[in-house]
Amino acid sequence: MGRLIALLYGLAAYLVFFLTFLYAIGFVEGRWVPKTIDTGTVVPMTEALIVNILLMSLFAVQHSVMARRQFKEWWTQYVPKSVERSTYVLFASLALVVLFWQWRPMPDVMWQIVDPSTAMAITGLSFVGWFLVLTSTFLINHFELFGVHQVVNNLAGRSMSEPRFKTPVLYKLVRHPIYLGFIIAFWAAPVMTVGHALFAAVTTTYIFVGIWLEERDLIELFGDEYRRYKERVGMLVPWRKSA
Repeated sequence: MGRLIALLYGLAAYLVFFLTFLYAIGFVEGRWVPKTIDTGTVVPMTEALIVNILLMSLFAVQHSVMARRQFKEWWTQYVPKSVERSTYVLFASLALVVLFWQWRPMPDVMWQIVDPSTAMAITGLSFVGWFLVLTSTFLINHFELFGVHQVVNNLAGRSMSEPRFKTPVLYKLVRHPIYLGFIIAFWAAPVMTVGHALFAAVTTTYIFVGIWLEERDLIELFGDEYRRYKERVGMLVPWRKSA
């Protein structure tokens, strides 16, 4: 019964993530969802700046702290290992939901592309970024990344295999295609408001911090194998050094 409950919990956490991810696309792109990055009650600039930075900091702290090995070792004293990843995914999704809910628009326009064809091309590039994000997760095991694989294995009584270092397809050209996709999606905007620019700038800064933390953990886990990978392949700009 406990394993079945863990499975249902993991599937529910994944559903919350997937719906949040879809909402995030609409939120950033400014379409389809009831509240976007540029809609809502406009408040004084200082208030909007403080609230928005706090909202993004909440997500960044949760996302970084709960991903660290030391936290996981402490956290799994209280949460079963089978649902540790699902819980992380659920908390990250809820932090984003709070951000969407409480975000204060800053609608002053920094730039606007008026040519329809060019604007459409820029919008298309943004969707390429989102596609790159989702595709890259499947290349490294989408369902393990978001906790489903763990709860399915737990139900079947199988243990998770030891992590292996692999560089499928896009990962042979760029070390962090998921982060590259987010940067493209956030910055490729035919209309860039102050609020959108703030969101893109802060999240891009967090991405660089996240890469530093993540690669430190990967070096600790895989050692020289990952160090050699760093030397051969670009971090965010696709390139590969000849052997």
